[in-house]
Amino acid sequence: MKQQASSKRVGGFTLIELVVTVAIIGVLALVATPLGTLSVQRLREGELRSNLRQIREALDAYKRASDSGKVARRADGTGYPRTLEELEAGVVDAKNPNKAKIYFLRRLPRDPFFADANVPAAATWGKRSYASAPDMPSEGEDVFDVYSRSERVGLNGTPLRDW
Repeated sequence: MKQQASSKRVGGFTLIELVVTVAIIGVLALVATPLGTLSVQRLREGELRSNLRQIREALDAYKRASDSGKVARRADGTGYPRTLEELEAGVVDAKNPNKAKIYFLRRLPRDPFFADANVPAAATWGKRSYASAPDMPSEGEDVFDVYSRSERVGLNGTPLRDW
């Protein structure tokens, strides 16, 4: 008689087995969510680092061109561009008789931590003029440096605006 009872049992999962399986999946999901957030943060920080490097190299190239006389400079100017847009739009080569333009950036990158996509790329960055102090950056007659306007702190513990 015992053999008949066991042979009638239909294959399937018990309630306990289902609850344990759902609990394990829940724990795995809780562990995976912070890892996903961490990888997104790391990706955006890498993009920020790259974008800052591109803009700063373009600012330095503009300054070198200004110092060599290729870019016309005001008598009271510092040799840095007045706006970030000049790096992308180009400036007239003062030494070229054909008045060809010199371009310092193909495209002005955006701050990846600035959320509003409708804002122009130049407006996503904080700008520091040559005349402002390093610890209190402010805009002025020119653009000497750029920084992120984000209030976030990077994975390395440094505020993004200090990068």
